Amino acid sequence: MDWDNLRYFLAVARKGSIRAAASALSVNHSTVARRISSFEKQLGVRLFERLPNGYVLTTTGEEMMKSAQHIEDEIVKIDRQVIGRDAQLNGVLRVTMPTVLATHLLMPDISAFTNLYPNIQLEMAFSNEEFNLRKREADIAIRLTQNPPDYLVGRRILHPAKGVYASHEYVKYHDIDNEPEKLRWIGWEDVSSSTQWNKDSRFSAAPVIHKADDLLAQLEAVKAGIGIAMLSCFLAD
Repeated sequence: MDWDNLRYFLAVARKGSIRAAASALSVNHSTVARRISSFEKQLGVRLFERLPNGYVLTTTGEEMMKSAQHIEDEIVKIDRQVIGRDAQLNGVLRVTMPTVLATHLLMPDISAFTNLYPNIQLEMAFSNEEFNLRKREADIAIRLTQNPPDYLVGRRILHPAKGVYASHEYVKYHDIDNEPEKLRWIGWEDVSSSTQWNKDSRFSAAPVIHKADDLLAQLEAVKAGIGIAMLSCFLAD
């Protein structure tokens, strides 16, 4: 038996006409008529009397109605069980990311994820180091980089906005508009090098004097008045 025929049978039995059943099923009325006729032919019985005012169940149809409703209930129950179980992902998920992404950007999203999938055990490793995903040192790596390793498969999530930041005290004691060369950059690379990130800014005349290889350390250095730095806006704003 094609169990899908029961949907058509139940729709006609409940609505009392082909057109009303077709509307309920979002199909053409000729499709419903054809399916009902085919179903009756397959079973070798008449399920409906075709009357001028609509379709009326025969005695056999009324008996089938009870069984069909029971089958429908079971199918709906199976759907709920399968769909519900499929959504209940579980197990350990190890995610590595820089600390600054967790503390200043992603933690609300991580919280929403744990609420959505309560059976997942989330392990967060905060590091900028390259974890070996193939050895399952981590399942997912989130990185701030333009050049991810070739062996990683993934996608760009976003382009983080950046800006030049200084403390209020630093700006107070430096003429940033007329004497930018007297400012002091806090950079990433060797302190003697000048790189594209500061060349493209309006303070390219300022030398790179200090170095901090951690974003949070750069932020604290700026707040302490050590110099200016190019920082992600989600962190420094």
